[in-house]
Amino acid sequence: MLKYKRVSLKLSGEALGGDETVDFTKVGAVARQVAALHALGVQAGITLGGGNIWRGRSSGDMERNRADHMGMLATVINSLALQDALEHLGVPSVVLTSVDMPRIADGYSSRAARAALAAGQAVIFAGGSGLPFVSTDTAAALKAAEIGADAMLLAKNVDAVYSADPNVDPNAKRYSHLTYDEVIEQNLQATDMTAIALCRERNIPIVAFAMADAQNILRVVQGESVGTLIDGIRA
Repeated sequence: MLKYKRVSLKLSGEALGGDETVDFTKVGAVARQVAALHALGVQAGITLGGGNIWRGRSSGDMERNRADHMGMLATVINSLALQDALEHLGVPSVVLTSVDMPRIADGYSSRAARAALAAGQAVIFAGGSGLPFVSTDTAAALKAAEIGADAMLLAKNVDAVYSADPNVDPNAKRYSHLTYDEVIEQNLQATDMTAIALCRERNIPIVAFAMADAQNILRVVQGESVGTLIDGIRA
């Protein structure tokens, strides 16, 4: 039984590669997870980061607009790689980009995204939000609202939300459940605060979990307790 039938799935660029490149072994692993969702009947809109190719915040003295535009292009590269891997697995997919490039991918609109999802296609959102100064986490939250997602799924490098960096602080507290307000009030690093605020406004639950375990995405959509659930319900 599915708890979430339509999801906005955010994957970092590191899920697809590292050292300024695309690792097709990693791309294939992600594609198999998306294919498993598709086989269950889950409608997935996927937002990819571009950190494996370019990180705007690490660009030194480069003008921020330009650095962020380069990051948007990196997400397009990752999106095309994932689309190719999905098609090799027989999963119909479409790349919709917030940055106009009609010779490479179709332009994003909520109408096009909803139609593709309803038709059984995996939808890959490229180009972030199309705007500088906006993270791909916030872009995924925006897409969640626009496609009417049941939840926003955040596949992270850590297995949950903690009170501090667990790699630095051995006493960091691990949370299995938080409210949007608790995340904001405690300034927890679950995702950026703009994404949290938007999901709170639209009442979209967020699940943050480790992307290293290939079964986690399936567990989440089937309602298992994985990682940290963030919603408006106080325990």
